[in-house]
Amino acid sequence: MTNRIRIGINPLTWTNDDLPSLGDDIPLETCLEQARAAGYAGVELGRKFPRDPAVLGPLLARHGLALVSGWYSLRLLERDATAEFAAMAAHFRLLRALGCEVMVVAEVTGCVHGDLAARLSTRPTLTPEAMATFGRRLTALAELMRGAGLRLAYHHHMGTVIQSGEDVDALMASTGPAVELLLDTGHLTFAGDDPLRVAQRFGNRIAHVHCKDVRREVLARSLNRDGSFLSAVLNGVFTVPGDGAVAYPPVLAALAAANYAGWCVVEAEQDPAVAEPRRYAGLGYDYLSGAVRTAFG
Repeated sequence: MTNRIRIGINPLTWTNDDLPSLGDDIPLETCLEQARAAGYAGVELGRKFPRDPAVLGPLLARHGLALVSGWYSLRLLERDATAEFAAMAAHFRLLRALGCEVMVVAEVTGCVHGDLAARLSTRPTLTPEAMATFGRRLTALAELMRGAGLRLAYHHHMGTVIQSGEDVDALMASTGPAVELLLDTGHLTFAGDDPLRVAQRFGNRIAHVHCKDVRREVLARSLNRDGSFLSAVLNGVFTVPGDGAVAYPPVLAALAAANYAGWCVVEAEQDPAVAEPRRYAGLGYDYLSGAVRTAFG
């Protein structure tokens, strides 16, 4: 794409991890074929991917795709950094073996984002004291990971302890420089913050970028009803970049000004029976690749 930026896609366009019924009938081969045909250079992990590098590596190579990264569910509110590092060993080895540079992580203790019936207002929050403890553990984990060859990219996410812009600010203040941020334009917009603000404030600590757009009308209805995260997804709150209300040019310009280098990943969980994956993968790539060229040159 450019010397600094590669464009990837998350398989959520084809198969949802939190709601397995969405796209359960779509083979992994279809996802990989359509991702490459749309122009993407890589894919993130999904639930249908084999976890043996000796199997996954050749599969991706056959389709001309790199492995971008893969989500890991943290339990740092329940255990210390050493125990967490041991728990992630197999996932860590897979990402390292296939050439990834970052691991996407998010704390899931008490999370509600995977519960179709759970209102988002019931999501867990951290006291200042708990945030300080979490920050210390996360910093220690990030340092262990970096020493072993992967950077930690923390994913703020609806329905978890780090959801809002205020949560992101507190997390960054409570952690050392080894803890880097995954900027997710869709989740920040859903949470009521501005991705541009976060890109400008923490640009030098952003290690990974998820590009999902937001349909404002669907978001407004979801917030008004205090619905669940998954019900908002089913109703179409997210879409690919350029198809919603997120202003990407200034966000990408801010990342370029901060010398961001890495992946920009289209990640727009939708119902594939409603949002045809091949079409939306193409729309997302076409828009984002043009916007990236403009911002990064």
